[in-house]
Parts: sequence; structure tokens; C-alpha cells
Amino acid sequence: MTSDSPSAPPSAVGRRAVLGAAAAVPVLAGLSGTASAAPAARGKPRRLKGGGDLGPNVIVLDPSTPGIQARLDEVFARQESDQFGPGRYQFLFKPGAYHGLNARIGFYTSVSGLGLSPDDTTIHGDVTVDAGWFDGNATQNFWRSAENLALVPVSGTNRWAVAQAAPFRRMHVRGGLDLAPSGYGWASGGYIADSRIDGTVGPYSQQQWYTRDSSVGGWTNAVWNMVFSGVEGAPAQSFPDPPYTTLDTTPLSREKPFLYLDGDRYRVFLPALRTNARGVTWGNGTPRGTSLPLERFYVAKPGDSAATLNRALEQGLNLLLTPGIYHVDQPVRVNRPNTVVLGLGYATLIPGNGATALKVADVDGVRLAGFLIDAGPVDSPVLLEVGPRGASRNHSANPVTVQDVFIRIGGAGPGRATTGMVVNARHTIVDHTWVWRADHGDGVGWETNRCDYGVVVNGHDVLATGLFVEHFNKYDVQWNGERGRTVFFQNEKAYDAPNQAAIQNGPLRGYAAYKVGDHVTAHEGWGMGSYCYYNVDPTIVQHHGFAAPERPGVRFHHLLVVSLSGHGQYECVINDTGSPTSGTNTVPSTVVSYP
Repeated sequence: MTSDSPSAPPSAVGRRAVLGAAAAVPVLAGLSGTASAAPAARGKPRRLKGGGDLGPNVIVLDPSTPGIQARLDEVFARQESDQFGPGRYQFLFKPGAYHGLNARIGFYTSVSGLGLSPDDTTIHGDVTVDAGWFDGNATQNFWRSAENLALVPVSGTNRWAVAQAAPFRRMHVRGGLDLAPSGYGWASGGYIADSRIDGTVGPYSQQQWYTRDSSVGGWTNAVWNMVFSGVEGAPAQSFPDPPYTTLDTTPLSREKPFLYLDGDRYRVFLPALRTNARGVTWGNGTPRGTSLPLERFYVAKPGDSAATLNRALEQGLNLLLTPGIYHVDQPVRVNRPNTVVLGLGYATLIPGNGATALKVADVDGVRLAGFLIDAGPVDSPVLLEVGPRGASRNHSANPVTVQDVFIRIGGAGPGRATTGMVVNARHTIVDHTWVWRADHGDGVGWETNRCDYGVVVNGHDVLATGLFVEHFNKYDVQWNGERGRTVFFQNEKAYDAPNQAAIQNGPLRGYAAYKVGDHVTAHEGWGMGSYCYYNVDPTIVQHHGFAAPERPGVRFHHLLVVSLSGHGQYECVINDTGSPTSGTNTVPSTVVSYP
């Protein structure tokens, strides 16, 4: 922690204190919605149409819209502390200049510009996240986003004090960016991509952060783990003091699809694949990529069934999931190459009957982006399956991308699964995910919201950029594929293990946060941290945070483990290497290079 931060979290509540029961908050009319199209009464179901209205929870604004600030405030009042509620909202700003706005962003709220470039839509004001709702503690500021806007902050510095699942993408801040809450309390983020911050980024109390393919005017400090890849202006590599991991380029990247206006028609832009990427994609004219008209998308509404979504996909339509909750009693099946499934306002899939929420075939170029999957009360073997078991096709020229797709087990209510996400398809890029077995909220307990594995990677040549996986009963990440690469990993082991026996892994004490399969011959990771906070039994000992076969082709750079205020300890960092943590000082134990 920096000197501006509290020294250590209270032992009774942990780094993320459990919220008390919140007052019920009404949601805007129309959230539940109805199916956009129903089967014909007799015979073959009629074809579903693409395009159409975006629904009541997509709020489209232009510079002449009256009462913009009041509308922003109305949604924020509903969403500021509604961490596990049903509200889902998307603000879309048409190109132009907006003045005097303070867009405070709460839970399940996304704010985006509708230009091809962030500079097409300029807010003279702020798009901000703070932590007043939680006594200045930003470690629960999840599930919100800002994209494709230029900001001219009122004070010269915009505040974006977030934790996991709160991406800041394709933004141009004409000033500085502060990543800590206003009182410099605890913060646990975060992710920036394809953005330009003209001034200095001040993370202050942020424990970890990943910035990709961006440009910054400066970076002020670090706590535990700050990782940069392809960032112009990034600090020089210096891990562990200060703990900067800096890669000159990102090995492979393809930015997230986004909605924009072409005249008065909506289109979805599909950015091109970049190799050894550095800097933003939008700085010099029209960005590289292709686009699709909205008419090529089935505009899904809450209440649409999995059968309806699958019928749209079978017709060759892509999916645009408008904000709300989608209960699916069978998998949404993406079988066509180059299909786009894009969510707005944290649209959420909840599987029933133990189904997998979404399955992708072994095909090229599928793009999954911008939605949440919430486990249902009946155990699902897996919640998201990218490629079927045994997938083997080469997708190097046109990989599957999974971006800002977040998975949650428990918290909003009872939820169970065996595995959160399985990646079987070769060459998949997982670009920013938070896969989370809930440590607070409703339906939470060692067996209540049990999920043994967070992410399992079986496919070869998979790249993860910005991998956040937390609190699983066994391995948080199990990587079985060859030639896997991870740039930035953040983890907490499950808080709620009842005793040492509950996490015993054969002869080892505890399951590693990140386990590379024993047969793997090539793997590489950069900037990776695991933390423990065993608040039920603080005497628990975790042997290591990372486990991997000892082979020349399996390499790690800049690893750390942290015992949060002494609630549990690590004996080693990776395998049998690295000093143990000790005491209550929350000081990382590090390994600069392994082997």
C-alpha cells in the first residue's frame, strides 16, 4: 500500500467487506421486456428480422437532448449501490460536443460514444466512478464501463476508481486520469485498452492494473502489480521495485466490436487483428477493420428465449443483446464463422436446468463481447464453452476473441457450476475477463456456490491479456494447452475455505491459483499475482500460488504472492521456489524470473 492508503483491511471483513442488506431499488419500466419476435401460430416459424429498436434501457442522447444530466443522475441513483440488482443500462452519446456533464457510473451501466473515433464525441466534463456509496472503498466497484469517448475533465483529471470488470476502452482523456477513490481508500482494478491519456495516470491505492495498446503522458506509482503491453509512455520495466512489468508490444490483439452511427444508421465496427501491437488503433484517420449494419443483427430483448436466439443465429444473424436479464434453458449455440455476439449495458445470461449458457463451435473469427454470465441454481458443468472438446482447427489467421465477458457464480443469488469457462478452440484471444466465484452477496458459502475451476484452457496457442480469476474451490486457472501465453493475471484464493483439509490437494497444501498442466512443454506468463485471505481459518497455509512443469520452454516473468493481513500464508511463490509470506504486513513475496 502507498502511504496515502489505510495500512491493512479490518480482519473481520476482509478486503471486500460484505454488504449489508440494501433497500430495494425500483428499475425503469420495460426492463423485463418481451420477446422481439414469436413463432407463427401454425407451420414453420417466420424468419426473424434484423435491426430495430434498441429498447427502453438503451438511452440515446445527442447534444440537443434536454435534461441529459438529470437522466444520468436518475440512473446513477438507481445503480450506485445496487450491486446485485436487475437494473441494466446503456448510454449512447451521438457524435458532437457536450458541455457541463458529470456522468457518474454505477453498477451495470455502460456509457459509450457513437463515433468511429473517440474524438467524434467529446464530453466537456467527467465520466466518473468514485466510492462514496461504500465509505470510500473502491474494491467492489464492478460491472461498468466507458468506451469510445473524448473527455475534457473539469478539474483537469478524470476519476475512474474501479475494481474488476470495469473496462476503460477506446477513450481519449484530454487531461489526467485518477484511478483511486477521492479519499485514497482501497482500490482493486483494473483495465485500460486502446486509450490515450494526454496527462498523467495516477493509480495511487490501486493494487494492480493492466494497460494495453494505449498512450499515456505519464504514470505516477505502483502498489503490487502494474503491467503494460504496447503502451506508449509506459514506465520502464523495473519489477519488483517498483513493480512495473512493461512489454514493448502486445503479441496479438483485436479490439472489441462497438456500435457507431453512419449518418443516421447504426453499424457495428469490427476492428482488425494486429500483431505486435503498440498504441491506439484510432489515432490516424479511419481505424482498420470492417463493419456490419445493424440489420445483420438480431436485436435481442430480455424475455427472448434461447430457442429464439438460436433461431436468429441459424438464420445467419449476429446477436446484439440489449440491457437486461436473459434466462436460457439451453445453450446459445454459435456455429457460424465470424458471428458477433455483442452485449450492451451488461446484458446477462442465466442458464437454467444446469445448461451451459453459450457454446462456440470450432470455427473462425467468432467475437464475444460485453456481457455477463450468471450461474443458475442447478450446477452447470461449464458456463461458457469456447470450442467443443477436442477442437483442433487452426484459427491463427482469424481467432475467436472473448472480450469483457464476465462470469459470476453466486452473489446475486444461488449459483453453481463445475467450471466457469473452458477454452478448447486453438488461437483464442481472451482479452479482459473476470471469472468470479462470489465471496459476498446472496447464495455464498464454501458448498453453497461451489465451483471447482474458474478457467480451463485446453486449446493450443491461446493468449490471455488481462486475466482476472478469483475464489474457486480448486484451481482458479488450469492451463492444459501448449504454447499458452498470459499477460497480466490477478487472483485471490477463496476466502471461505473452512479449514486446511478442505483445500488439501494430494500431498500439497492448497490448489495453485494458476496451474500449467504437467505435460505442457511451452508456456509463458508476465506480471502475475495471487493473494490469499482465509478469513474463516486464518491458520491455513497455501503451498504456492503458481504450479508448472520444470522445463526450459515453460517460463514466467514477475510473479508475486501476497498474504492479506496475515489471513493464511504462502510457503512459496511457484512450485518450491520463492520466499514464504509471513506476518500481517501484507508484503508481497516475489520471483522475478522462473526458472
